[in-house]
Amino acid sequence: MTKEKSEESLKARAAYEVRELIMVVLYLMFFFCTLVTYSMVLQKAYDSAMANYGEALIKALVIGKIILIGEALKVGRKFESQPLLPFSAVKAFAYTLIVFAFHIVELLVVSLFHGSGLDSAFHNVRLYDLLAKSFVVFSTFIPFFAFRELGRRLGEDKFKSLVFSRWETPGD
Repeated sequence: MTKEKSEESLKARAAYEVRELIMVVLYLMFFFCTLVTYSMVLQKAYDSAMANYGEALIKALVIGKIILIGEALKVGRKFESQPLLPFSAVKAFAYTLIVFAFHIVELLVVSLFHGSGLDSAFHNVRLYDLLAKSFVVFSTFIPFFAFRELGRRLGEDKFKSLVFSRWETPGD
């Protein structure tokens, strides 16, 4: 392969990866910002909205990149011969575990950044809160991975046509 074709291939791959990251991050941003809004309304705490939405954006970026890295490493691919829903649930569970671990690491880093030790970091972890958030993440990941897998199984063009094109209704 010539150097120009190699560079073209690399640019095409990079463009594809950026598009994929944007799509994943947009989905996750919508999801995380919805959770932030819901939490703020329940707690009637609107004073730190920008910080909360900023945190949601950063989480969407980080978790989006984690998802793409996981897909590059073929996380959950050994179950892809399964029907769509069970496959999506298994993949959602695997990625929920990864996100759960990410949240634990995040809490530890924040605690260490604020000068607390590891013992107080683990003491401040609210396990029920993390488990509840993980359940919500799992519930949101099921349709996310179902759509991604459906696109892979149908082919990108057919999937886009199915999702974004107008359809004639029978009898019209």
